[in-house]
Amino acid sequence: MLMPKRVKWRKQMRGRMKGKAYRGSEVTFGDFGLKALEPGWVSARQIEAARRAIVRTMKRRGKIWIRIFPDKPVTQKPAETRMGKGKGNVEYWVAVVKPGRIMFEIGGGLPDDVCLEALRLAQYKFSIKTKIISRTEVSGGEA
Repeated sequence: MLMPKRVKWRKQMRGRMKGKAYRGSEVTFGDFGLKALEPGWVSARQIEAARRAIVRTMKRRGKIWIRIFPDKPVTQKPAETRMGKGKGNVEYWVAVVKPGRIMFEIGGGLPDDVCLEALRLAQYKFSIKTKIISRTEVSGGEA
């Protein structure tokens, strides 16, 4: 699964997810993309599950670009532990995704129906609402 090789600080605060993603909001590499419609944390497990669903549908043809990376540690305290005694241990890693962010792109000479089916299966793996967009669509108006 994806995680950073090393980080400057072992534990992070949760932070806020306000605003839209202006960087990484256009399909740059492939022909079709999976765009986030709401803010949220996407875990490394979700990214890997979506990647496997896409690769399985594409059957080793075409190319896939993962445009998000889980670089935020999420901590949890053990079950049935009393309050206090500091912050919990790092349990998993997440990518902070804002509305408008392109999470996955696929292309490389694949038929359009295969691309759309692969991204449709990947949509089910995420806990946030997503939308399939193509490079030809004009990105205006909505996030």
